[in-house]
Amino acid sequence: MIASHATHYLKAGVATVTILSQLAVGPASAFCGFYVAQADSKLFNTSSKVILARDGDQTVITMASDFEGDDKEFAVVVPVPTFIERKQIGVVDPKTIDHLDRYTAPRLVEYHDEDPCNPPLPFASAMPSPPVAQMARSVLESAKRYGVTIEANYDVGEYDVLILSANESNGLVNWLTDNQYRIPAGAQDVLGSYIRQNMRFFVAKVNVERMKGVGNGYLRPLQVRYQSPKFMVPLRLGTVNAKGPQDLIIYALTKNGRIESTNYRTVKIPSDINVPLYIKDEFGPFYKALFEHAVARENMHAVFVEYAWDMGWCDPCAAEPLSNKELVELGARWIGSDDDSSFRANRFQGGSDAFVTRLHVRYDAKTFPEDIAFTETPDRSNFQGRYVQHHPWKGSASCDAAKVYRSKLAAQFATEAKNLEDLTGWNLTDITGRMAFTGQQLEPR
Repeated sequence: MIASHATHYLKAGVATVTILSQLAVGPASAFCGFYVAQADSKLFNTSSKVILARDGDQTVITMASDFEGDDKEFAVVVPVPTFIERKQIGVVDPKTIDHLDRYTAPRLVEYHDEDPCNPPLPFASAMPSPPVAQMARSVLESAKRYGVTIEANYDVGEYDVLILSANESNGLVNWLTDNQYRIPAGAQDVLGSYIRQNMRFFVAKVNVERMKGVGNGYLRPLQVRYQSPKFMVPLRLGTVNAKGPQDLIIYALTKNGRIESTNYRTVKIPSDINVPLYIKDEFGPFYKALFEHAVARENMHAVFVEYAWDMGWCDPCAAEPLSNKELVELGARWIGSDDDSSFRANRFQGGSDAFVTRLHVRYDAKTFPEDIAFTETPDRSNFQGRYVQHHPWKGSASCDAAKVYRSKLAAQFATEAKNLEDLTGWNLTDITGRMAFTGQQLEPR
């Protein structure tokens, strides 16, 4: 996706476990467990995040880089299908993207089995169903010499932004290199293919002095708006100097329904599966293994759906839905208002005008030789990567129903163990040993 010319790191770790103190609410058919953990984007190394907002031929793309290092070494080169004016470029508060990541993250939820001798009444929710400034002459002259046209240059927050076009890829590479943009070896062929498509290049690097004046102490995500029938993410430049496969997480906001790839297979991540209780303390490593196992089954040729949901509600909620203000900030301007009070009042009265899709791709140059192209579908059915725990009832009642319940626990535990093996490829003996240690015996006692 983004051609980053400094090292990008994202340390893998276990997702923070959060326990909510209330039942999730939603439509009458809602899930009623407790949300207990999420698998956010921080689990995956060498990852990038892209937020797309698509309305007709209008695309807003926000690029969040997991950059660590010297700020003055940060630079990006992104192919764009059309000329970009200053008013089409902005920066976004990273907290908004973090919120979207939490809201859409795969999640672990838990049930606590009821007393089989006193079963509860059926639950029914009361909630209704939601349906060019001056530049140095030497810079301009050197660009002309290389066949590069600087169509515009802008100051955008802490970034210096150029909009370039070029006649030949070698000239573009040489000019970028001369001007301290670190182009990876092998980028020339990929840049050449974009030049042949008459695409421009959005080029940005940090202005360290201006960053000090802004006073954030961090790099804010860059955002670009443009009008084009092309609905795609240019990921090939990011594969040029990669030492191995990379992860890209795409969050798409649309008016009508979820998005899917038109040139790669789109697959829903395995979901709604019962797993052993000990996974609560290891949900991060569990989901990382699950995703890697799914990628291996598809030979790293698939785009995975991790979440697809109407932005007006959630069930169970890993985070509150984004506010109107946040949605507009990310480019969903078709919702008409960033008035958060009206958003809260109307959240459960017909859903939202924004639908969010979270896609996760693991890719390299061999398995994803083309940029990912997308289409917006009319499908508004809800989906989430969700994994379920059932805490056994431990009462002493001895009614017939309790005896039947206890007799079925070993088989339930065995199913959970096999589910975990199938999802992750982990060793079944190791799994059953861990389960026994936490009181989930696979043999009746």
